[in-house]
Amino acid sequence: MRLSLSSYARLFRLSSFKSKLRLLTSAFNSRGPLRFTRTLTMQPSRDGANSDQEDWNQTGRKPGPGLEGNYIPTISTGDTGSPLLKKRVESATITYDRRLRTPSPFSGANCDDDSEAESFLEGRSEEVDRETRSRAFAWCRDFLSGSWRTLSEEDFQISIVSGGLSNLLYLCSLHQHVQCVEEEPREVLLRIYGAILQGVDSLVSESVMFAILAERTLGPRLYGIFPEGRLEQYLSNTRMCTEQLSDPSISSEIATKMARFHEMVMPFNKEPKWLFETIDKYMDQVMNITFTRDAHLKKYKKLMTLDLPAELESLRALLAATPSPVVFCHNDVQEGNILILDKTSTSSTERLMLIDFEYSSYNYRGFDFGNHFCEWMYDYTYNKWPFYKATPDNYPTREQQLLFIRSYLAEQRECSDVDQAQVEEAMIVEANRYALASHFLWGLWSIIQAKLSKIEFGYMDYAQCRFDAYYKQKKLFT
Repeated sequence: MRLSLSSYARLFRLSSFKSKLRLLTSAFNSRGPLRFTRTLTMQPSRDGANSDQEDWNQTGRKPGPGLEGNYIPTISTGDTGSPLLKKRVESATITYDRRLRTPSPFSGANCDDDSEAESFLEGRSEEVDRETRSRAFAWCRDFLSGSWRTLSEEDFQISIVSGGLSNLLYLCSLHQHVQCVEEEPREVLLRIYGAILQGVDSLVSESVMFAILAERTLGPRLYGIFPEGRLEQYLSNTRMCTEQLSDPSISSEIATKMARFHEMVMPFNKEPKWLFETIDKYMDQVMNITFTRDAHLKKYKKLMTLDLPAELESLRALLAATPSPVVFCHNDVQEGNILILDKTSTSSTERLMLIDFEYSSYNYRGFDFGNHFCEWMYDYTYNKWPFYKATPDNYPTREQQLLFIRSYLAEQRECSDVDQAQVEEAMIVEANRYALASHFLWGLWSIIQAKLSKIEFGYMDYAQCRFDAYYKQKKLFT
């Protein structure tokens, strides 16, 4: 499909944006670990000391592949500061009467002092701080048209969209008495980025991808992009719950969406480097990380008894012997990244829409299957420490996996009746072996997040949970 002239102009601006980001990286490298604000939908936590972050800088250890300096790189345009989390979206129709007990996501990284259960006895914080509100107002005024250009801050409304692990999301809207003067939207979604573990290149790739999918009406429209985040079309939706993933009709439609996603041809490197380059990078950081809080240190030492480097080589060998075609993968198909669209939000007859493409890349198909199946077990909307709930019994049964695979194959129309059963059996093995890679990847990711993230979540507990699931899965499918 050809892009319009406006789309090429947009991609040109993104290229310029990438250069500016690299300049920012160079300019701020001497100031220690920086924060870029990049995550999809959780709230910032209480202010905490940065003792761990300082310890990290003083180690002088070599970073992982593709990382610069002696810390996990992040980027800042000043005093920005915010976490990277795995993304989940909740309906933005849910707003909160929040108590102001949290700092701005731009005020610095969270460390050991605000990551454990005793810090969150009242549940998650729910207030939009003043600095975030002020910046959000400025971005909306500067990037949107019509009545947004002359809007007073008193007529600007903002609320937190909650439920995720990779970005901070806010719903920004006009007060009901403000009249639109052009075709400007009345409400938009503000995405503020968190710590970029993937690197600057992945941020630019996602922005390009977002623009392309919006042009093809396969994703929300892009209204504005800036170093700290972007403004997106808000699509009225109902938040998908974890338990809905097992609904046969929904599961079948997700499989259909995934099949269409896998058929796309995108202007990115076609080699399946993402999975193990990312795992290797995270592994290097995890093996050199330092914690000062006793609770974190104890959990970290327990994880280190697993001999993760040796286990990684075992996993690498297993997947090398597991056939899986290379396709364009989403790499994070879980309930928070699937919108159930309201009929009024789109003229399309489609009920579901995949969103959030920050991890998308050419990858082995099995990872998208296995990762999605793993997500059936984890509810990230749980409002008590550790702010997730794991239910291993919810992992899809063989029958549920077959329903998903058959819906996927029906969309791609690749199998004859003769070889259908053989293909299905091979895909079952493929999915469940690559589920091991999902556990391993997000387990490492979560250890790093415990060090860097400002978002309220039990990262070390989650890491242990994912590695426990890894070993259980390994016994069943190897």
